[in-house]
Amino acid sequence: MRRYVEYYRQDLPSYEDLQGSAAALMRLQDTYKLDTSKIAEGTLGGVQSTQLTANDCFELGKLTYNSEDFYHSSLWMEHALEKLATQENKQNESDLRAEMLDYMAFSEYRKGNVKTALIFTEELLTLEPNHERATNNKRYYEKMLKDKEASEYARGEDGKTLDMDPVENDYRRSHEFQSYEALCRGEQIMEIKNTHKLACRYRTRNNPLLLMMPAKEEDVFLDPWIVMYHDVMSDSEINAVKGLATPKLNRATVQNSKTGELEVATYRISKSAWLKQDEDPVVAKINARMQAITGLSMDTAEELQVANYGLGGHYEPHFDFARKEEKDAFKSLGTGNRIATFLFYMSDVAAGGATVFPYIGVKLFPKKGTAAFWYNLYKNGEGIYNTRHAACPVLVGIKWVSNKWIHERGQEFRRPCGLYAEE
Repeated sequence: MRRYVEYYRQDLPSYEDLQGSAAALMRLQDTYKLDTSKIAEGTLGGVQSTQLTANDCFELGKLTYNSEDFYHSSLWMEHALEKLATQENKQNESDLRAEMLDYMAFSEYRKGNVKTALIFTEELLTLEPNHERATNNKRYYEKMLKDKEASEYARGEDGKTLDMDPVENDYRRSHEFQSYEALCRGEQIMEIKNTHKLACRYRTRNNPLLLMMPAKEEDVFLDPWIVMYHDVMSDSEINAVKGLATPKLNRATVQNSKTGELEVATYRISKSAWLKQDEDPVVAKINARMQAITGLSMDTAEELQVANYGLGGHYEPHFDFARKEEKDAFKSLGTGNRIATFLFYMSDVAAGGATVFPYIGVKLFPKKGTAAFWYNLYKNGEGIYNTRHAACPVLVGIKWVSNKWIHERGQEFRRPCGLYAEE
């Protein structure tokens, strides 16, 4: 019997899974500016989901507390206290409330809110007058409030909170990150220039594959040039690609800019798999279609990457190409830099999951069967820095995409150098 329990236990969620789920929920809360009470009620992106109890909110508060994310810990502890006061089952309410207040007080202290920490500590002492840690903390908080220098230290230099790593906190306050999150919410962050020049067309390139069924090409942005292709992948092809990729899905990795090694990172949360050209006729067919549409050779491109984003899955702003300082990024491939990106959307997403370009204000929302394409490099090989983009967190549903990173080698006669530097 024990063998069976151990066997099935390996498929059960681990503590690491629980931490990841909590982090994803906080990411959604911040990106989409979701109210804590709405999340607890199960309202996400207009879709009704499971409601959270006072204990559930308390667990989220503890998980974020243990990660030293005291901002979110306070939010969820406060809501846990509110739900505890309204729940019908009053069993162990006093003990649970005391524990919540203990967490709440220290979270507020770490955020620099000493007065608030003292208020929660005093409330805790009314429930448990002999609580040793709370008694000591009360003396400490009172002393800090009397001492001006200590009070300034508690708030942090320049008014910065102490609830996050300074480097991480500064990045999340950056203009780029604020633009990224605003675009994810569907906001218009800047005026899109030359919209009157945007056009749609049928693309054939005199290629036999496209003569009978031209690609439906739509301009999204002109400089850098970003286009969408409509009805470019059939449902049967999508199902086939999903079926091939699913058994191979593993946590997606990123390339370390210094070492060139692949590693997992918190700024990219998804699962991915790679499909070879000769793995299945459908893969070869999709590769041939991309070559026909773009006019670029797929012989030196990377394998077709399939990615699955679950709830909260995302990829923060990044470049697809290697910058000058990343000299060893694609050295092992021997095919040069990534000249272009072709991105298929293989599912609709109920809420969230857009592809956004923070520096030009472009946002592309997933639509099953469509694809996006853009060049990462100018004709002279220099990187196009405005192609920095991100995959927004999935708020409701599951997001499936597949992409092809096309490299420089083999394109010499297909996309020759231009006469001007930024052509």
